[in-house]
Amino acid sequence: MTEITSLNGTALSPLCFGTMQFGGKADAADSRAMFDACRAAGVTFFDTAHVYTDGASETLLGEFAAAERESLIVATKAAYGEGAGRRNILDSLETSRKRMKMDVIDILYLHRWDGDTPLEESFETLARLQSDGTIRHIAVSNFAAWQVVKAQGVAATFDTRIDMIQPMYSLVKRQAEVEILPMAADQGIAVAPYSPLGGGLLSGKYAQGGTGRLTEDDRYAARYAPDWMHAAARGLSELASEVGLHPATLAVAWVASHPAVTAPIISARNAQQLAPSLAASDVTLDPDLMARLTALTPTPAPATDRLEEV
Repeated sequence: MTEITSLNGTALSPLCFGTMQFGGKADAADSRAMFDACRAAGVTFFDTAHVYTDGASETLLGEFAAAERESLIVATKAAYGEGAGRRNILDSLETSRKRMKMDVIDILYLHRWDGDTPLEESFETLARLQSDGTIRHIAVSNFAAWQVVKAQGVAATFDTRIDMIQPMYSLVKRQAEVEILPMAADQGIAVAPYSPLGGGLLSGKYAQGGTGRLTEDDRYAARYAPDWMHAAARGLSELASEVGLHPATLAVAWVASHPAVTAPIISARNAQQLAPSLAASDVTLDPDLMARLTALTPTPAPATDRLEEV
């Protein structure tokens, strides 16, 4: 596995903070407070994207990170809607660099798979950016395992590699366990999973009548609609109460405990909401608690679907 550090060699933190809410649900003051809370907790890894909050996320992150730029690892993603062609990668990256006022981006993701653009075009472009020193690491988000392996083979022809992937992974979204996480472990690819709280479902707030993505965004409502997911969230809250921890702390710690996971991406709308997720970095799950948490949701069948061999 390629070691990922900051420009001055600072290590990647065991949690990553995702700035999707910066300049959106979180105003500038709340965004700053969350950034400061992350730094106080030792977070060195920050994630944004060209598409987030029409650029406000990148702009605010760049402003906050400026004083310590060389001690931080900053990731962004190429424009989501325009694919992985050369022109989109170059244009969106240039916009991102200007917003953040950063000459070098530590990690650049392809935000999603683009079946209409040859991988050779994408990775030749990324390899040149890397050799020029404009980006330090190449990454992909929302790729299936076969897509990552195929892309990795193409990357090798340009003498480079994919160093990190960003899949969805949580106690109620465990599909990554089937092929993505084993593939990453085998290939030495770092994993920064997003949505460890299942869009907020695992924070416990919805069972108490709270609002958030699941009540405000039809995509998230559909993504986490199954009754068994909500039952698992209730079970998590009960278990959290029993052990004296917040449900969000347990949910993030569970994701972080997977051997293939490098740094779960946590996020929030304000520092108070963020605190339980940040606390996960101080939690080590014993085998019994880990087993009880895992039993709250169905273990997905293996890729071969031979359940008798599990």
